[in-house]
Amino acid sequence: MVERYVKLDKINDVKDFVERVSGFEYKAEVISDTYILSAKSIMGIFSLDLTEPLKLRVHADSCDDLLESISLYLVDKE
Repeated sequence: MVERYVKLDKINDVKDFVERVSGFEYKAEVISDTYILSAKSIMGIFSLDLTEPLKLRVHADSCDDLLESISLYLVDKE
C-alpha cells in the first residue's frame, strides 16, 4: 500500500485529479478525517473538506506511474 497527501485547491484540480487517477487500474482512495472514498469519485471528493490536504491511499506495492501523473497535486503533510 502506498500513501501520499494531495492538495486540490480548485474545482478544475479535482476534475483533473479524478481523470488522471481513473486512467489507472489501481484501487485508490482519498481519506479525510473519518471518511474514506474512492479517488475516482468526483462527487465524493467534492463532499470532503478541501481546505486541508487529503490522504491518498493506493492499494499496490508500487504505483510510480500514477504518482508521476498526479505529481502536481502531491504535498507534504501540513
